[in-house]
Amino acid sequence: MGSNDDATWAGSRRLKTLANHFSNQKQPQAAAAGFAKRAAVLVCLFPGDDGNLRVILTKRASTLSSYSGEVSLPGGKMDEGDADCVDTALREAKEEIGLDPSQVLVVTTLDPFIAKGDVLVVPVIGLLRDKRAFNPIPNTAEVEAVFDAPLDLFLKDENRRAEEKEWKGEEFICNFFDYECHNKKYVIWALTAVILITSASLVYQRPPDFSERRPKIWSSDAVKLSQTGP
Repeated sequence: MGSNDDATWAGSRRLKTLANHFSNQKQPQAAAAGFAKRAAVLVCLFPGDDGNLRVILTKRASTLSSYSGEVSLPGGKMDEGDADCVDTALREAKEEIGLDPSQVLVVTTLDPFIAKGDVLVVPVIGLLRDKRAFNPIPNTAEVEAVFDAPLDLFLKDENRRAEEKEWKGEEFICNFFDYECHNKKYVIWALTAVILITSASLVYQRPPDFSERRPKIWSSDAVKLSQTGP
């Protein structure tokens, strides 16, 4: 077995350990009361050739009316036919990038965040069963590109920029992560970056190498704060 095979096997073992870890924990439940608009995104992980975990990302089409041209996780708004946030995340991933739900082992959901002030967003963490069997088929009406990045990128201070911003009178730090893949440059920021920082911190069981100051709507208590006030 070559070094790449050894690294991939090590990454696969890490994924199995991760799945077992989450299977023994109670998954957080999204408090949906008061949110007519709900959405879910898929944080889909797999071991790269070096054994390190990677996450699947998309660049949204420039023709979209919202978040055009931005990097995001596969996902979108909940449909009436969706049973729950997991169904939403898997359905949207299939529609956007051709990822068959049967290829994803869902292991947990994160506490929800709030986007645009009134959309409840639930991140769903899943493991790609076989990267070699997944051939991305982007829906060109929604997705310009499909790529992947190392998950630990979002714990490191390298390739990170920070800007002071304000939302409804609340000052916060917005992190921007610069990443290059196949000679294309991407910038991962805003809520997508926050979700990836949260996911990486949970998976690797350590905080990021940099300080964070998030707005309340991007905190773990976002829903509670929105219902009870600060």
